[in-house]
Amino acid sequence: MTDARGDEPDVSRPRGDAGESRRVEIEYCTQCRWLPRAAWLAQELLTTFEAELTELSLRPGTGGVFVVRVGDEVVWDRKEQGFPEPTAVKRLVRDRVAPGKSLGHSERTG
Repeated sequence: MTDARGDEPDVSRPRGDAGESRRVEIEYCTQCRWLPRAAWLAQELLTTFEAELTELSLRPGTGGVFVVRVGDEVVWDRKEQGFPEPTAVKRLVRDRVAPGKSLGHSERTG
């Protein structure tokens, strides 16, 4: 793909075979009415990784599910880890899609 000048590649978005690993999916329980929580987390991730992610999807599920995947890898599962803090999920996503990216004040430990 070329940019408006016609000959340079678009470097504002990740390219190549890393596309699948830059896809995030949040599966949430419709029975538990966790759509607002999933949508809020999606907004946080899209705001933080607007140039790094190729796709973010919300996937309705049942049975108390709340799972975050990057590509095919589960990075957070509520059944094993409880509900995630956005900062924790941002770190996990960042480590997979943009390892050099600073998360600003979220990086501080304390």
